[in-house]
Amino acid sequence: MTENVQQVNEGEEEPGWAPDPDDEWGLAVLETAGRQIKKWRELRKMRAVQFGRLVNYSEDMIYKIERGERIPARLDFYDRADEALDAGGMIAELKENVQKVRYPKKVRDLGKMEGAAVEIGVYENNIVPGLLQTPVHAEALLRAFKPTYSEKDVERLLAARMARKSVFERKPAPSMHFVVEEAPLRRRVGGTMAWKRQLEHLLEVACLDFVTLQVMPTNSDPHPGLDGRMELLKFTDGAVAARADGLFYGRPTKEAKQLRIIELQYGTIRALALSPRESLAFIEQLLGET
Repeated sequence: MTENVQQVNEGEEEPGWAPDPDDEWGLAVLETAGRQIKKWRELRKMRAVQFGRLVNYSEDMIYKIERGERIPARLDFYDRADEALDAGGMIAELKENVQKVRYPKKVRDLGKMEGAAVEIGVYENNIVPGLLQTPVHAEALLRAFKPTYSEKDVERLLAARMARKSVFERKPAPSMHFVVEEAPLRRRVGGTMAWKRQLEHLLEVACLDFVTLQVMPTNSDPHPGLDGRMELLKFTDGAVAARADGLFYGRPTKEAKQLRIIELQYGTIRALALSPRESLAFIEQLLGET
C-alpha cells in the first residue's frame, strides 16, 4: 500500500450525503457498512486520520461513514478503502448495497417500480418529464427550487434523477408513452443553448421504437390533466399502479376502481393531444425558432 495520494485540506468537506432519517433500511445498510470499515481499520491498527489520507477523505468524514451518517458521493471509495485496508474484497462488496440506498427513498421507490414496469405512461403539465430531462435541464430545475437546495442536495437529486434513465437501457425495453404540455417546452430552462439541447433530446428519444411522445397544445380544450401530473405503470403479472396529482389526494393507488378513473382520464388526455407525428413536427418548429 502507498500513501502517494492527494491529502484532503483541513476543514474541507468531501462530497457525500446524509441519509434520509426516515429511511430505516437505508440507515441499517449504512450502519452495517460503517461497522465493517471500522472493524477492518482497527484490525489493521490504523488511525482514522491515517486511513483518511490513504482514501483522500478527512478524519471527520471517515468517522461519519463508520457511524453510518454519511454516504460517499463516489462509490469507488469502497474499492479504495478495500485496497487501503487490505480487506480482500470484503469492503468492496459493500458497494452494491450502498448503491441501492444512496438516493432518497422516494426516488428509489419510483425508480424500482419503473425498472419493473413493462408499460409506462406519463403526463406532465408543468415540466418536461424527469425521464426525458437532460442533465443540464434537470440541474437548472433543481437550482430553481425554493428554499434553495444545498450543493450536495443538488448533486444527489440530480444523480438520482439521471439514474432513473437506466430504464431506457433495459432489454427488452418497456413500452413508454409521454404527453407533455406545450408551455414547458417553450420555457427556456437553463438558457437558450440548454433549452435547444433539451428539445433535441426529446426528438432523439421520440425516435426510439418503444417510445411515443405527444404534445398537448395550449389552445386545446380543457382536459383532466389540468389538475396536474399523472403516471401509470403496468407490470408483467397484469398489476397496475398509478398516481394523479388531482385524484385521491395525489397518492399512488392499485385499487381497481381508482385505476379505472385514472386510466380514463389519461386516455382522454392522449386523445386530445397532437399525434406523435404532429408532435415531432411541433418540437422541430420550436427548434427552428432559436
